[in-house]
Amino acid sequence: MKTVTKLLSVLLALALVVGCFAACGSDTADDANTPAANSAKVKVIDIALTDESYAFGVDKTQPELLEQVNAFIKEIQENGQLDEIFDKYFGDGTPTAVTSAALDESKDQLVVATNAEFPPFEYTEGTDYLGVDMEIAALLAQQLGKELVIQNMDFEAVCLSVGSQKCDIAMAGLTINEERKASVNFSDPYYQASQKLIVPASDTTFDSCTTADEVKAILQSFDDSVVIGFQTGTTGQSYSECTGDYVDNGFKVTARGYQSGALAVQDMINGNLNYVIIDAAPAQAIADSVNGVA
Repeated sequence: MKTVTKLLSVLLALALVVGCFAACGSDTADDANTPAANSAKVKVIDIALTDESYAFGVDKTQPELLEQVNAFIKEIQENGQLDEIFDKYFGDGTPTAVTSAALDESKDQLVVATNAEFPPFEYTEGTDYLGVDMEIAALLAQQLGKELVIQNMDFEAVCLSVGSQKCDIAMAGLTINEERKASVNFSDPYYQASQKLIVPASDTTFDSCTTADEVKAILQSFDDSVVIGFQTGTTGQSYSECTGDYVDNGFKVTARGYQSGALAVQDMINGNLNYVIIDAAPAQAIADSVNGVA
């Protein structure tokens, strides 16, 4: 009986040891498969592909408004208000919601054209507008003693609406370029921007790149089976389609436009395109959103 009991004790001890190792192995597997470890769907290649300046597009028939806007930009740069707004969206600050009044031609209003699908510069939460440009718009309207009206539209229509005098000013993360100068007078710049590449999280094609030229060289090696998405009307389109300032890119890829960068990234996640090119700050905001980063 003692022998049997001793044997059972040994077997039980072995079972416990095996169980411990199995449990340890299970914990390791669980750690590797936690949401934090596997939630990333996309990543931003942290290399600036372009060097751009954002400015506001002012109605050409209102030269006095252009002067007022330039004076206002200088003022908020010098008094720190612009940095405070940037901190709300690029730092630890808390965004302030902006509301739009209804358009009423009998009132003294500042009518702002935007495309509220370009976080962190302009986006919506319910009926409120948020973003760097929207908070600047609210301050500008207050400075001018006007009621703020925000007109949300497709990005391609933003400058055209100002050029046709339907709006006073375009505030939509606008890169200064010659094509847009045909519709608006640009203010002084208020933000330096660039284009960046968003790729699936598992894609390692560009991981060894350290310069924009290295990224471009890889893009130039692709044929038209590679599809690159962008927000229609943006610099990302010009860069991908090799037009305007980027006519010498020499890409053979298939370029595909979307109403917003977020839609392009979602289509990439769905497997319908390979990469997305969009402005750096929106690229990071979109990546954080789809990856569940707070």
